[in-house]
Amino acid sequence: MKVDGKHFRSIWRERDGWSVGAIDQRRLPHEFVVARLASCDDAAVAIRDMLVRGAPLIGATAAYGMALAMREDASDAGLKRAYDTLVVARPTAINLKWALDEMRASLSPIDPVERAEAAYARADEIAEQDVEINRGIAANGLKLIEAIVSSKKPGDVVNVLTHCNAGWLATVDWGTATAPIYLAHERGIKVHVWVDETRPRNQGASLTAWELGHHGVAHTVIPDNTGGHLMQHGMVDLAIVGTDRVAANGDVCNKIGTYLKALAAHDNGVPFYVALPSPTIDFAVNDGLRDIPIEQRSGAEVTDMTGRTADGRLETVRIVPDGSPVANYAFDVTPARLVTGLITERGVLKPDRASLAAAFPERITAAVE
Repeated sequence: MKVDGKHFRSIWRERDGWSVGAIDQRRLPHEFVVARLASCDDAAVAIRDMLVRGAPLIGATAAYGMALAMREDASDAGLKRAYDTLVVARPTAINLKWALDEMRASLSPIDPVERAEAAYARADEIAEQDVEINRGIAANGLKLIEAIVSSKKPGDVVNVLTHCNAGWLATVDWGTATAPIYLAHERGIKVHVWVDETRPRNQGASLTAWELGHHGVAHTVIPDNTGGHLMQHGMVDLAIVGTDRVAANGDVCNKIGTYLKALAAHDNGVPFYVALPSPTIDFAVNDGLRDIPIEQRSGAEVTDMTGRTADGRLETVRIVPDGSPVANYAFDVTPARLVTGLITERGVLKPDRASLAAAFPERITAAVE
């Protein structure tokens, strides 16, 4: 996607051919900084500390982390060490383990002498695969927006509500939930995005708003609690969110607060869609509410906020009284019954086991293995 007219991806191989460049998302929206990853440990830290975030991008970063590790030590022991280091960097997004399993399966049969070159090639393939998947999501999601234009709002603005950041910054390019929005924008459809701020890390306010603004898409940042009010007053035509893991029964795990938006959408008859790349489907998890681990992150994300002062300085301030305990659940699970449809690269699916299995039988095989 574009930043002030120039195309960027969220992660790439640098010109030296082996190190990896990535946009440091911790510094957005106030500073645009590119970080250089030069080791497996660098990749693990980038994932754990949310220099990169978003399930598809986490997977791509892990793949490049494995390639960096093979450059350092391509032995069987080195392969195992790299896998073990990266797989624990974040617990919720299934794409992390998927990418590492793909890398290990590709590299294990290969002579260690050839592993580094093969690792970079496979990591490049995983990154390109993500881009193509998201193009498919864009095309299939566009049909939903076009249907609203033709049936309800010819020539008028289509209002989309989204939560957290499921844009190109959460993937290698295009995004998931934003992919149909970007494609609609490119096709000349009038589209406007309600951007949840997404406390406590503010990925909506700091990332989604930043990328939409730099790409020229109309949007408005709203407090997290505003979505229900907008839906009650007919100001939302559809909601599209991303996901970090989809269970076999269609339950969706996404950034905390997604469940509340789904409830509001259900109560007001607003279509609630989830955009997901197929590696996000986890057929090993039968019940999302019961079986998906919910990451609890540092309380500092709740107690502290960082922003730009009037004189241009970046400052971190505490907004919670000293001594008050906080809870920071990073994700919640939206039951399949509240999801209108799953936007995938192979079409818009019903959120149930049969539809997922019919569209992606290879994911069932991967879960069994």
